[in-house]
Amino acid sequence: MRILIVKLGAAGDVVRTTTLLRRFNCHVSWITAANNIDLVTGLNENLRTASWEHRELFRDSHYDLAINLEDTLEVAQFLKTIKFEKIFGAYADSKDALHYTDDACGWFDLSLISRFGKQKADKLKLLNRRTYQDLIFDGLGFRFAGEKYVLPHEAKTNLFGDVAISPAAGPVWPMKNWAYNDRLKSALEAKGLTVNLLPRRETLLEHLCDVRNHRCLVSGDSLPMHFALGTGTRCVTLFTCTSPWEIHDYGIQHKIISPRLEEFFFRRGLDERASTAISVEEVLRATMMQLQA
Repeated sequence: MRILIVKLGAAGDVVRTTTLLRRFNCHVSWITAANNIDLVTGLNENLRTASWEHRELFRDSHYDLAINLEDTLEVAQFLKTIKFEKIFGAYADSKDALHYTDDACGWFDLSLISRFGKQKADKLKLLNRRTYQDLIFDGLGFRFAGEKYVLPHEAKTNLFGDVAISPAAGPVWPMKNWAYNDRLKSALEAKGLTVNLLPRRETLLEHLCDVRNHRCLVSGDSLPMHFALGTGTRCVTLFTCTSPWEIHDYGIQHKIISPRLEEFFFRRGLDERASTAISVEEVLRATMMQLQA
């Protein structure tokens, strides 16, 4: 079989989608965003990768299955130029209207292109208790059994410590940025622990190594969290505006759910009440428990 996967971003979503590679023992072609290409290149000998800018390279094959996990018209229009037997996920009809296949409804019913509209999709997303992997695997006819992420070889760094704190989650979800990282760092250092705020790196592979080099990661629902889950690094994850239930914990994650989660669920603006709803004391307790586990 030949399979085409289109998953461009975000980076953390790309990482958790690599679990599919555990099930496909065949030729897989993967198109991703240019800034995420290092996350999927060289993961196994049957995988070839290309950035979205070089997507034309993958018109050379006839695919048995195309998996489109993006929800944009541009990607769906490109897939109309690809030869494949079956598609899973989003596609464009003859009038360039976006739809998704019935077998992918478990995930896409919760998405921006949900057949129910965004308002109800967000409500369904809040009520959902199945992980991303469970929803995608099930739609493809598999049973998710805890398959691990497939990660690239990281670039070596010299940042080591007991606890890594990821201080920022990026501009798309500003309410993921917890207000008390500095206070947590001071409290942990008072206990004699080596604590580092994760720095910006030139490459994602260095960022991956920084996470691996610590005993525990404290972060929001973000790429470093996925790096921790993929490297077996214990983590404390703060959920302030996104779903904690979509994340498979692999037995090493302590989830702290904001008491204001429903109020700010899937909102992308900035509200200080969201970033201050989880206390330093609660995160400190959870971090110490993870270090002692």
